[in-house]
Amino acid sequence: MKAWQVARDWSIEGMELADLPEPAPGPGQVAVRMKAASLNYRDLLTIHGKGGVTRLPLIPFSDGAGEVVAIGEGVTRVAIGDRVCPMFFQSWIDGQVSAASRRYALGGTRPGVLQQVMVLGAEGVSRVPSHLSFREAATLPCAGLTAWRALFEEAHVKPGDTVLVQGTGGVSIFALQFAKLAGASVIVTSSSDEKLERARALGADHTINYRSMPEWGKAAAEWTGGGVDHVVEVGGKDTFAQSLEATRVGGTILVIGVLTGFSQQIAIPSLFAKNLHVIGLSVGSRRMFEGMTAAIERNGMKPVIDRVCSFDAVPDALRLMQQGGHFGKIVVEFP
Repeated sequence: MKAWQVARDWSIEGMELADLPEPAPGPGQVAVRMKAASLNYRDLLTIHGKGGVTRLPLIPFSDGAGEVVAIGEGVTRVAIGDRVCPMFFQSWIDGQVSAASRRYALGGTRPGVLQQVMVLGAEGVSRVPSHLSFREAATLPCAGLTAWRALFEEAHVKPGDTVLVQGTGGVSIFALQFAKLAGASVIVTSSSDEKLERARALGADHTINYRSMPEWGKAAAEWTGGGVDHVVEVGGKDTFAQSLEATRVGGTILVIGVLTGFSQQIAIPSLFAKNLHVIGLSVGSRRMFEGMTAAIERNGMKPVIDRVCSFDAVPDALRLMQQGGHFGKIVVEFP
């Protein structure tokens, strides 16, 4: 079978398309023929050696979807022919987050999805909504689930709340879609008027071009008449101060990304003066994933895909993500 590996060094140029033996499932395992994968910023960091992984070679990428083609002894929760996603955290089925639940992550401490056939524990996969294609389902395990957990497991968004999402990447667009399903108002920021127009078409109630309005936090607070209830913080270093400005007293900042960098001085007086809740989170459990997919199926929701690349063009797909011009998700389709 074919598999992409980071083989020579930690870089896009260090990736190779390798021929590997096709694996077979043992007891309690399933074999999944992968049909599609999607890119996350975390994958780009990992390929450049910033994901905490030290060994080479590594099969990268965490997010994909495929079909169960073989099952091992004792497997009953899925069957041959089922359409499934591998879970990002193979070790987090349910319960509270812990070091143990985050131990086994695809495309990091475990080989990722850029292989034509994956063998996984049967507990580490979940069926996908019947109305989604493999391309669409492949966007769910990281970006979709992170947005879902942020809004509903951590922030408990309810009708009438106001949610601010930064940018128009995968997590932010999922957050926009989920927040609208919940009856919330949504503010979207971007440096592109074209992307803001597309966000409005998806239901955004208010948009701010942060290039023409650098004090977008103040603008968001003024639009809401006192501050937003929840901010989906994906920027990191260059956006956190504005998130503090945008959030109402008693509001929540959900920290899930570091697109602009890792280090930033935090205005601690703003935290206690506003009594803010700042929550860091990454992805979620299988139980959360299944709650999300049930809601997606019930509402007929479709993930937003910017473009689809061929399996042979994975390095080009990574460069597209590096350029940051996408709206929604970049997907890789397997042969």
